[in-house]
Amino acid sequence: MTHQTVGHARPDADGPLADCPDGALVPPGADEPHCPVDVTLATLAGRWTPLVLREFLRRDQATYSELSAALPALSDKVLSDRLAQLTGAGVIARHRTPGWPPRVRYTLTERGRALEPVVRSMWEWGTAGRETTAGDPA
Repeated sequence: MTHQTVGHARPDADGPLADCPDGALVPPGADEPHCPVDVTLATLAGRWTPLVLREFLRRDQATYSELSAALPALSDKVLSDRLAQLTGAGVIARHRTPGWPPRVRYTLTERGRALEPVVRSMWEWGTAGRETTAGDPA
């Protein structure tokens, strides 16, 4: 005898998130995400990553020193790690100018520019949440 599962129809079954079936989700520790939401989260993973990306969206390109000055709470190690992560994801590109001392400039790629609506949505959501909680007693 087979059992029929009774449930509620998912409203987004044919919507924009339908192309990410549950089977596409990657468990923690797996190599590569397959779900588009997981891909985005993996790109923006880690504390400070969205803020480093925000700086690139504001200025399009920057040196390590400029980023360090713009984000003084970041340690050198964290900033270096985030730059390597974003470079590996194709969000920014690293350009080294020969000479002494060598100069390195990071630039936002087209893939990085495509994340602007994501960061803008985060900004708007955070702004609305801050305004909502500002009037709530803690």
